[in-house]
Amino acid sequence: MIRIICVGKIKEKYFTDAIKEYQKRLSKYTKLEIVELPDFDADINTILKKESELILKQIKDKSYIITLEIDGNELSSVELSKKMDNIFNTNSDITFIIGGSYGLSDEVKKISNYKLSFSKMTFPHQLFRIILLEQIYRSYKILNNETYHK
Repeated sequence: MIRIICVGKIKEKYFTDAIKEYQKRLSKYTKLEIVELPDFDADINTILKKESELILKQIKDKSYIITLEIDGNELSSVELSKKMDNIFNTNSDITFIIGGSYGLSDEVKKISNYKLSFSKMTFPHQLFRIILLEQIYRSYKILNNETYHK
């Protein structure tokens, strides 16, 4: 099972349509759960604390935690697919965590089993959720030796 915990709601229909499309595609391979948490309007420390509390409440005991962090490890699509395959050899769940505008708190980073970065660039959180879903889908296509555009 794949879980994606993310801060912020998707408001634009074109983003929700893309997310639904990848949810449909991924249903062939795995159960997918997306947990949307509210974002807050306060000072940075308060925001990180509140987001952290909500994120930590959503963590399942035996899930392998992958946090999305700008300073994390960068992998190719093939490397990500191998990483996921290796994780599934010992864990039944992978949880990806996408933080809010200010990233993730130290408390959330501490529970991470793997820190992943897609780029040193900053992406809008709504768009990044789609990019993550696409890469998870691509990983399953690679692992099943199925063709997919490059």
